[in-house]
Amino acid sequence: MRSVKGLLIDLDGTVYHGRELIPGSAHAIAELRDAGVPFLFTTNTSRMSRSDIVVSLDSMGLRVEPSEIFSAPIAAARWLKDEDVRRLHLLVSDSTREDFADFEITDERPDAVLVGDLGTGFTFERLNAGFRSLRGGARLVAIHRNRFWLTEEGATLDAGPFVAALEYASRQRATLVGKPSVAFFHAASSLLGIHRDRLAIVGDDPETDVSGGRAAGLTTIQVRTGKFDPVRFEEAAPDEQPHQLVTSLADVPSLLV
Repeated sequence: MRSVKGLLIDLDGTVYHGRELIPGSAHAIAELRDAGVPFLFTTNTSRMSRSDIVVSLDSMGLRVEPSEIFSAPIAAARWLKDEDVRRLHLLVSDSTREDFADFEITDERPDAVLVGDLGTGFTFERLNAGFRSLRGGARLVAIHRNRFWLTEEGATLDAGPFVAALEYASRQRATLVGKPSVAFFHAASSLLGIHRDRLAIVGDDPETDVSGGRAAGLTTIQVRTGKFDPVRFEEAAPDEQPHQLVTSLADVPSLLV
């Protein structure tokens, strides 16, 4: 772990749960800052724009700069620009639309249909409109394809099942731009200016954080918070096992400094 020079830190399930910080996470972030350890918050959260994530964290007692957050929607906007996509059909929350202000938002002959987490906004009408855009020649792009997330009410469907529905109907395979896409981790590595073999990802999700991080060449640190499942952990294949297992984010600074 001493070879690790920077961190990618997941948010939901790692730094906070619901509307509260996980105990010790704010102190851990402060320790990393004091020690000069570079880090980015890398999150698949697609219900909030980057600026709203900053506001939400501040309301919990954690102050961060927008530049410290590399979210899947921000990664999607970068990727779409690189692909010269200009006209977007958005299946995202009203908050997240802010991250795509540089694009022409339209349901008429878009270049791509971009899918994030709409929650109860995933109505038949909105899904069918996206399907028709795909039938008209648009590309299918997924901000992420998480199966579920944990809310105060319990496990809740995320964007992944709806991405799968559009894939099945349109006979397209969605391009994934968030975690666990290798391209996402490459982009985060580039932003930090630290090579991937000197980066570690800290997260709770065995698919997006651990398997994704390992596939991208990162050191992986799994926390026992959020989505951590001890039964699944014991049954995980070698490529799904983290390099380090810790109780929570509070234990991470002592691994590096």
